[in-house]
Amino acid sequence: MAKENDSPQCVQNDEVRNYTALLKARLSKKRFTHSVNVARAAYMLAEKWDADPQRAYVAGLLHDCCKEITFEEQAELMRACPYPASPEEWASKPVWHGVAAASYMHTELGIEDEDVLLAARWHTVAHANMTRLEEVVYMADLISADRTYSDVERFRKLARNDLSKAMLCALQYAIESVIKKGTALPNSTVDAYNYYLGVSNAEKKKSPQQ
Repeated sequence: MAKENDSPQCVQNDEVRNYTALLKARLSKKRFTHSVNVARAAYMLAEKWDADPQRAYVAGLLHDCCKEITFEEQAELMRACPYPASPEEWASKPVWHGVAAASYMHTELGIEDEDVLLAARWHTVAHANMTRLEEVVYMADLISADRTYSDVERFRKLARNDLSKAMLCALQYAIESVIKKGTALPNSTVDAYNYYLGVSNAEKKKSPQQ
């Protein structure tokens, strides 16, 4: 089980302590544990893939800060978000909390770092040509220590060894899950899949012929 004092020492400043205390009061124990685990995974991936570990930790910590509020509250935050939701996102309530989180972080917590806000905003639906910080938080959410789904070990290995390939496989997994549930699939997710498929194909062409 993750605890707030499990975090890397270099992230333990007043800002992080305040956010951690807020989440501990705001979230269920299970969701709080997940949030800390995602923050730690994001920090690890950021160190590996040349993103800013401190910003990755904060974005990972806060990515689900609106997961457990009502849909009515999420919708209100979404309408105030500086990064508007698409019609497909509005049609799929399970993804609302990402947009709501970015809005809450901006309007209620006073976070102005756009990279951090966007990492939280896109952590459920993704988009083409994501920033390295966005990729790190997206994958951290999938591979955090509390995750137990059947493919998690494969994704953990991929995220450590080939981030673009990890993104492609994760997006394929996410799209298949959405289709099985029969919910709306945001265009940004399709765009993301096509983008990372293109990156993968380009890498294959550059590889020496076996």
